[in-house]
Amino acid sequence: MWGGPTPAEPRRWGGARAARGKGTGAARRGAPYRGCRSGESWLRSAPFPSAPAPPRPGQETARQAAPPASGDWNPPPLPGGAATAPGGGAATGGRSRRRHRGGAAAGSALRRPLAELRVPAPGPAMSAEWLRRLRRGGPAERPGGAQGPGPGPPPAALSYRRPKFLRGGGGGEESPRSGRAVRGTGPERPLPWGAGYAEVINAEKSEFNEDQAACCQISIRRREPGLEEEEEWLILCSTQFLTGYYWALFDGHGGPEAAIIASNYLHYCIKQKLEEVVGGITEACPPMHLSGRCVCDSDPQFVEEKHIHAEDLVVGALENAFQECDEVIGQEMEATNQRGGCTALAALYFQGKLYVANAGDSRAVLVLKDNVVPMSCEFTPETERQRIQHLAFLFPKLLDGEFTRFEFPRRLKGDDVGQKVLYRDYFMEGWGYKTVEKADLKYPLVHGHGKQARLLGTLAVSRGLGDHQLKVIDTNIEVKPFLSCIPKVNVFDFALHDIKEDDVLIMATDGLWDVLSNKEVAHMVRSFLAENRTDPNRFSELAKCLVCRARGKKRGHQWMLDDSQEASYDDISVFVIPLHNRDED
Repeated sequence: MWGGPTPAEPRRWGGARAARGKGTGAARRGAPYRGCRSGESWLRSAPFPSAPAPPRPGQETARQAAPPASGDWNPPPLPGGAATAPGGGAATGGRSRRRHRGGAAAGSALRRPLAELRVPAPGPAMSAEWLRRLRRGGPAERPGGAQGPGPGPPPAALSYRRPKFLRGGGGGEESPRSGRAVRGTGPERPLPWGAGYAEVINAEKSEFNEDQAACCQISIRRREPGLEEEEEWLILCSTQFLTGYYWALFDGHGGPEAAIIASNYLHYCIKQKLEEVVGGITEACPPMHLSGRCVCDSDPQFVEEKHIHAEDLVVGALENAFQECDEVIGQEMEATNQRGGCTALAALYFQGKLYVANAGDSRAVLVLKDNVVPMSCEFTPETERQRIQHLAFLFPKLLDGEFTRFEFPRRLKGDDVGQKVLYRDYFMEGWGYKTVEKADLKYPLVHGHGKQARLLGTLAVSRGLGDHQLKVIDTNIEVKPFLSCIPKVNVFDFALHDIKEDDVLIMATDGLWDVLSNKEVAHMVRSFLAENRTDPNRFSELAKCLVCRARGKKRGHQWMLDDSQEASYDDISVFVIPLHNRDED
C-alpha cells in the first residue's frame, strides 16, 4: 500500500506563489519578524467554535460575529461548558531552511488560542445572549460564506509567543539564544492528566522556535434534532457530554504561519467533526443513517458486513478535521499572501481509546513496562515513494517536463544513455533494469536517502498542512498536489492492556528522533521514572531530561551528545503523557 489516497484528478492550487530564487523560503537571518495579526484576516479563515465550520460548496452559511481584537479574550462561562484548554494553543514563529527550498517566508495572521474559549458546540443557531456577547468585536467575513460590513482598521501585530502553558511567570519571552535553555511546564500550570512538556529552540537555524504545541479538553455534546439552542442548553445535562483529551505538536517549515494557524484551529476542527458523528459513536453499531431511520431493512446487516464500529467514526472525524484545517490554512495564506507549511501530530483520548493521528515526520511512542509500541509512522518522500510516483504516472503534466518519476540509485549522467541500469517505478517494491533514455536524465521526482530525501528537490516531508503556495524554485511546478494532509491514525484500546504506573506516551518533533532511537528513549523513560517515583512533577522533569539529552552540550561552536556524536540543531518539543491515572470521560 502506498500510505495515502490518490486523487482522481490533479488539483490546481490558487493563491500567491512562492517567489523564485529565494533558496529555502526562509527569511534571511536578521530580517524583521512580521509577527502575527489579529482581526479580520484570521476571521476570514478560522470561525470560532460557536460557528459552523467552513462550508462545503452548496451549503448555506450564517453570518458570524468576531470577538474583540484584543489580546487574550475569554467570554463569560456558559451552561454546560465546551472546549476548554488548560494549556491552550501555541503561538510561535520562526524561519527554517530545514525543509523548504522554494518560497519566501512571511508573517501570518493569528487569533488567540481557540482552546481558551468556553463556548457551546456548533449549531444551526446561537443563543441571543451569546450572540450579544460575541458581537462586541463586530461581525467578520467567514471563509467561503457570508460577510459582515466593510473591514475595520488594519489589524494590529501580535507579539511572538510560546505556548500559553509556558507563560506562567515569564510571559512569552524567548530565552537567550546562545544557551539554548530548556523550557518546560511546572506545577503552577498543570496540563491534562499531569502531562509534562518541554522545548528548546534551534541552534540558530531560524529566528524563532518554529515548533508549536497545544493541549486541551474537548467536550462533545449530542444535539437533539428539532430543539432550539436555548432549549438544548436547558434540557441537556452535563452527563450527556462526551469528554476527550487532546495533545498536538506542529513543526513549521518555510515560516511559522501554517503551524500558528494549525495549533489554534485543529482541535476545534476535531471537536466539530466528532459532534457531527456523535450520534453514531454512542451506538453499539453505527446506524446506516445518522438519524436512525432505516430506509432498507437490511441496512444493519450491510454495516455489520463492512465491520464498521464507533472507532471508525472517530478515525474518520480526525481525517476530516485534518483536511478541513488544511483548507483553512490555504484560505488564510492566500488572503494574507503568506507562505509555509507544518507537520502535525495529534493524540486524542476518547471513549477509552487513544487515537494518534500523524501527518509528517514527528513521532509518538508508547513506552510500556515490557514493551515499546510505535503509535505513528513517518511520512517522507522515501516512505511514500510509490504513492508519489503513481500520481506522476496518472498526471504527468504535474511534472511539467522537468522531472522523471523513476527512481535510480544515483543521479544519471549522459554516459548512462543506452545502458541498462537499476530503477524502480510506482508499482515496484523491488528493483529492475531499464534502458536509459534521454528523458531519464531529468531530476528525479524523489531523490536522496534518509534525512536527505527530497520531494521535487524541495521538501523533506510528504504529508503535512499548508504549503499551498509552494513552487519548485525557478519553475511553475506546484508541490502541493503531491502532498497529502490526510493523517495515518493508529488506535490503542486501553481495555485490552493492563496499564502500569510508569506507562507513558512520548510525543516529539523530529528534533528529538533525529538523534535518539525509540529504544534509547524508552530506556531513559524507565530509568528516570523509577528513580523519581515520589516526585509529583516527574513527568515534566522527564520531558526536560529528554530535550536536554537530544540538545546535548555546547563544545566550542558545536552541540555534542555525551557520546561525542553531533546533537540536534533543530527545534525540539516533547510531551510526556502518563496513562495510568488518566481522567475518564
